[in-house]
Amino acid sequence: MNITDRFLKYVSFCTTSDEETNLTPSTPGQVEFAQFLKKELETLGLQEVELDENGYIMATLPANTEGKPVIGFIAHMDTAPDASGKNIQPRIVKNYDGQDIILNEKENIVLETAKYPEILRYKGQDIIVTNGKTLLGADDKAGIAEIVSACEYLIAHPEIKHGKIRIGFTPDEEIGQGADHFNVEKFGCDWAYTMDGGAIGELEFENFNAAACKIKIHGINVHPGYGYHKMINSMRIGYQLAVMLPRWETPEHTQEYEGFYHLIGMNGTVEETVLNYIIRDHDRARFESRKREMEHLVRKVNREYGEGTAEIELRDQYYNMREKVAPVMHIIDLVKASMKEIGIEPKVQPIRGGTDGARLSFEGLPCPNIFAGGENFHSRFEYLPIPSLEKASELIITIVKNA
Repeated sequence: MNITDRFLKYVSFCTTSDEETNLTPSTPGQVEFAQFLKKELETLGLQEVELDENGYIMATLPANTEGKPVIGFIAHMDTAPDASGKNIQPRIVKNYDGQDIILNEKENIVLETAKYPEILRYKGQDIIVTNGKTLLGADDKAGIAEIVSACEYLIAHPEIKHGKIRIGFTPDEEIGQGADHFNVEKFGCDWAYTMDGGAIGELEFENFNAAACKIKIHGINVHPGYGYHKMINSMRIGYQLAVMLPRWETPEHTQEYEGFYHLIGMNGTVEETVLNYIIRDHDRARFESRKREMEHLVRKVNREYGEGTAEIELRDQYYNMREKVAPVMHIIDLVKASMKEIGIEPKVQPIRGGTDGARLSFEGLPCPNIFAGGENFHSRFEYLPIPSLEKASELIITIVKNA
């Protein structure tokens, strides 16, 4: 099966994850897809193919020579809940002409070059797009297709000498749980790569330090006609707290290495209001400072309105993998050299987000992130240039050969 057909088959599975189910995997579609992948890997001839009770797949491509490191390649099976992943109807735009792409003529859904100018880089290429009603699922079924196709090629070409290769496919990455039950010791690699980046050439070994913050504000409701010096409106206090944070340190005003506070949810009544934030910064010291600032604002509210008016819960989510990758930079140099060998210009950049690789790096498995090739992830306007898909798989083969 060629890699494009493999990818198109994979996206036919609805694998949207759901953080509300409290299950692992969080949705039945991921279980169905995992079972399909297990059979496919066995059919291709991989060994030690295992699907565990938590929906994690591991498999081995045995070494065919001595003295090589054990390398892993990892991708995730779920798609983001930010857009529908049900009944995906992909279409291949042949020899893209550089114009706007009509995704859905009936509903006038158009992928406009004015809004998404990056697509012009792929003029003349075949591009897989959606029908404008769902995401595509290149994040991260492109990564899975690239890994499986690379293994298939290596099995068919034993003249390419390589060490033991381990592959791992995880559930629920998009809801921050992809590494929760990943057995690093059992995976048994010297290092690994997640095939979960964006555009061709991307190589990432820095990511945000991340925390979740929940602030609960308790109010007192009284008939508004008689509320003088009695009512405490928790919603108004919540708004007051929100505007005390720096106005320009939000996602819509920051880029590159700049961190932020991001209010992702606010629900309330006069009696009780809950604000949910995520806190992000690449620099560990600034990250810790941001958390202290949230605690300071809660203390400030309590001084004004009485102790216990505001409560805060802070939970670290992951840390910047750079501190774990820096001592083993040869694993980055290997990717750069392999990219250049096959005509790809490396684009080293920080991840303005997180990755399974960040958590795995802190569990003893250095795990940088390599491009999967798609653009506009988590969106109805997601697309995947087929040459990028093919090059990512070729890169895996080249990394294995050069390791």
